[in-house]
Amino acid sequence: MSARSWPSSPLAAAERAFTLLVQPPTHLSFDGRGFEGLPDDILPLEQLRTLLLSPQTGVEVRDAVWRELVIRARRDGPAWVVAAVGIAMPGLRHVAGALAAGWRGDTSDLDAELLVGFVARLKTIDLEPTRICGRLIDAGLRAARKARDAESDAHLIHTDGPDPIAPIHPWDHPDLVLARAVAVGVLDADEANLIAATRLDNTTLAQAAASFGITSSLASSWRLKAERRLREAIRDGDLAFVPLRPRPRRRNSAATRQKVAATRQRVAATQQR
Repeated sequence: MSARSWPSSPLAAAERAFTLLVQPPTHLSFDGRGFEGLPDDILPLEQLRTLLLSPQTGVEVRDAVWRELVIRARRDGPAWVVAAVGIAMPGLRHVAGALAAGWRGDTSDLDAELLVGFVARLKTIDLEPTRICGRLIDAGLRAARKARDAESDAHLIHTDGPDPIAPIHPWDHPDLVLARAVAVGVLDADEANLIAATRLDNTTLAQAAASFGITSSLASSWRLKAERRLREAIRDGDLAFVPLRPRPRRRNSAATRQKVAATRQRVAATQQR
């Protein structure tokens, strides 16, 4: 194959590598025997990908397969890393499309960061929790968002007008709004994470509260107050042209933990009355 025919897009190149990997004569295949819900046979990897995308394949089966894929990627070398990326490609492409929406820069850079984040997470991901593939893609998404935000921060657009102007894409992306709110101290990191988890991701308020070690009602109260401050900051223009660089915050995670402890003490005192 000539260099000219190789795709310039990172995702297209990864897909081409996967296609070449599974072409006969290939030694890479997946033994579906012993995986309930898969055919009792040696499966070509492209067939395995199709099966994992099928609505008839249960979540438990997907996770069991992905545990095996991650183990092989760690143990058996680069070919299985390419295999893992190729099998996850439909999800990676979906995320890449969302990242590119409204983006005026080079999407190839975002795609490259997406792949780097995914592959790096293969080495460290905990195989016990569910959504293995989803969490791998989430890691790639975070890496791409970080690169996108850093690039966006280098291209702030200012105006001489007297009033704040509505930011252009991707400045009004919710992740950027939250990051800017943290940067100026409108929110602390935990409040931003709570809003992101429950408003932007698929995490329930109960799940988010459990991760903080607090009750759902307290988490709801935190979110309500944080979102009120966030609305006021946006309305007043406090988040306009805020550079996303580290700076002292008015509040931090230690302060949040103190707030949790104080709230628990008040609750306990109320219950003892």
